[in-house]
Amino acid sequence: MNSFQLLLQGFGVASQPLYILCVTIGGILGTVVGMLPGLGPATGVAILLPLTFTMGPVPALIMMCGVYYGAMYGGSRASILINTPGDGAAIAATFDGYPMSLNGRAEAALAISAIASFIGGTISTVLIAFLALPVSRFALKFGSAEYFLLYVFALSATASMSEGKKLKGFISMLLGLMISTVGIDPQSGVNRFTLGILELQGGIDFLIVIIAVFAFGEVLKSFRNITEGKKKMQTKFGRIWISREDWKRSVWPILRSAPLGFFIGVLPGAGATIASLMAYSNEKRFSKHPEEFGHGAVEGVAAPESANNAASVGALIPMLALGVPGSGTTAVMMGAMLMLGLQPGPALFQQQSNIVWAIIASMFIGNIILAVINIPLAGLLVRVLAVPPKVLYPIVLGLTFVGTYAIASSTASFYMLLVFGIFGFLLSKAKFPMSPFVLAVIVGTNMEQYFRRAYKISNGSFKIFANSTVCQILLVLIVGSFLLPVIQKIWKARKLKSSATKIS
Repeated sequence: MNSFQLLLQGFGVASQPLYILCVTIGGILGTVVGMLPGLGPATGVAILLPLTFTMGPVPALIMMCGVYYGAMYGGSRASILINTPGDGAAIAATFDGYPMSLNGRAEAALAISAIASFIGGTISTVLIAFLALPVSRFALKFGSAEYFLLYVFALSATASMSEGKKLKGFISMLLGLMISTVGIDPQSGVNRFTLGILELQGGIDFLIVIIAVFAFGEVLKSFRNITEGKKKMQTKFGRIWISREDWKRSVWPILRSAPLGFFIGVLPGAGATIASLMAYSNEKRFSKHPEEFGHGAVEGVAAPESANNAASVGALIPMLALGVPGSGTTAVMMGAMLMLGLQPGPALFQQQSNIVWAIIASMFIGNIILAVINIPLAGLLVRVLAVPPKVLYPIVLGLTFVGTYAIASSTASFYMLLVFGIFGFLLSKAKFPMSPFVLAVIVGTNMEQYFRRAYKISNGSFKIFANSTVCQILLVLIVGSFLLPVIQKIWKARKLKSSATKIS
């Protein structure tokens, strides 16, 4: 069957009342989590993880996807109203969203952000529907060597994309790989790095690490600011909609930014933050009135909002089709899929195609539901920003402990939660990016097994890692990801030098 027929089958599943309820709950939760500074989609999905253990794979994944792209809708709310982005992807919305709010146009800013998110999300969902199947078919040709190199590329690309912190990104990745080796070696049966602790012989559950880093660690980080006063925000709104002039100025930026965001989202490590910033920069370059950007230009809100929603959908392709999480949030979702007994990758499209296409179809439904929620109910939703941190964060902290116990049913998991929560907090405080660390913890075990399997098949020859065309392409990409920071540094230095020369 072709993609269109499979998508129609997916709609038959996703349109059931239970699944519509799941995507609605996930979307509302994601919108709320996205609005709250310090939290984000990865934290929202991590908190949701324990609740999904009693669900089937389809409702659990539909709800988590709803949280993911729902957070993209919600992130701009705090950016527009209080100049505080809910997460990194919403940073670009502060550039013109907050000035629009100061100019008395908060209603238009809230409306265009929701409209752009809806259009960007819908376009990217169409793209994923028609690209996921070809990518998965191509991935069926992968062997152990190809998968090992694919994991190396995903990790190196994620680390090198850590803006301004590339060396720390690679260190963070190595720390994650070290943690993934703890426990009994599945091939030799030898204890590795267990320190004589019986509970570590089974390894460190990556779900505990995820919850510790994204939920517990974020709460610890936020405790420092718990007594700080909140910025004043607009609480009374008129009709939340845009004028015809706003639409004329926004429509092409939205349509241009959606494909850009999607393809950036597909790249491991790039993510919605880079997509939104690139979209903003592009529109400023294309605009006939670039001087208006930063002072309340409506297209300065529309373009990044379209791009970040599209990027969140695009990031699902490498996870579903290749089994390689391309962002922190998709890493958490991949962990959930493994716990639910699903193996992400090309075989998923062959063996569990009904699940995959139900998830893709639910994204169309979810975007419609989120547009309905985020436009008429925007004035009600933003009141969540008034919740005091001293009420919110203890609740999140309690959920992390309950969730951790649900995973392992052992008090030893509490100690792991504390250790990795503090460890994640210290890494974050030292400005180490967390995405490379989490990705490495999740894929480290598989990556090691693929390497050893390929090495054994080749009778100890490393030539197997350069035998096929796919391996050679991946090797070039890996080398490129390591050289990219150096090239960027040289390019910036030359640009600065030429600018200084022109001024003088």
